[in-house]
Amino acid sequence: MRPFEYHEPKSLAEASALLCALGAGASIFAGGTDLLVEIKEELRSVSHVLNIKKIEGLDALSFDKAEGLSFGALVTARRIETDAAVLRHYPNLATAVSLLGSIQVRNRATVVGNICRASPSADTIPPLIADAATLSIHGPTGERSVAVEDFFTGPGRTVLKAGEIVTGVHVPPPAATSGKAYIKHGRRKAMELATVGVAVSLDRGRSGCDEIRIALGAVAATPIRARKAEALLRGRAIDPALLAEAAEAAMNESTPISNVRASAAYRRDMVGVLTRRAVGIALEARP
Repeated sequence: MRPFEYHEPKSLAEASALLCALGAGASIFAGGTDLLVEIKEELRSVSHVLNIKKIEGLDALSFDKAEGLSFGALVTARRIETDAAVLRHYPNLATAVSLLGSIQVRNRATVVGNICRASPSADTIPPLIADAATLSIHGPTGERSVAVEDFFTGPGRTVLKAGEIVTGVHVPPPAATSGKAYIKHGRRKAMELATVGVAVSLDRGRSGCDEIRIALGAVAATPIRARKAEALLRGRAIDPALLAEAAEAAMNESTPISNVRASAAYRRDMVGVLTRRAVGIALEARP
């Protein structure tokens, strides 16, 4: 492993100032499950590591029926996976984090770290987009909030500016008649990157689907919303024919690539299959 300078900022202001001063060679350390491997394998050039574990408040996790779910940058995937409120109110997110790596990885990896890695196939991102989650960001000019769906600009790239740190995630409270689902498809059942991921969050009304958000992972340069598919289903009673039409729309909205995990054509077909399944699961889910 190449040597690097180690820093332990005690506040967000100190961490932000260090990032600005040290430049592109500085990286944040929270869980370290990607960072340390990439340093060891010389996949990332890092000259300074900033451990943010001593900054107070970043390990907080809370749920309120009126305010929703909030958790900090140090909250691990395993804490989210096993939290009773998440399991009850955000089953799509609970499913997604349970599919992230191994249990050993989930005990160290942070959800915010998975988001900031900005991988198109990241498991945690589609359900957070489907649930209209936002990110809290601290930087040299103060605090700002960014919707998760607007955070990514390309594979491994985000809207973060120099000195900015994602401090936490907020997920709005679910509606009383909500239904949620996340389906990950890969070549194996565990320790696998998603070939396709589909998340759905909807609100069931008396006559059908009052509101719906569909997020797709691993089928574009960034995780995306299937907005045309959403528009077809929103405000309507969902029957098999309409669902098939929406699944076709989602397929057409995806722009997958071919790689070692699957061809572009296979990925596009699976978007249709998983969209139909995920909407069906969300419709049947317990409110």
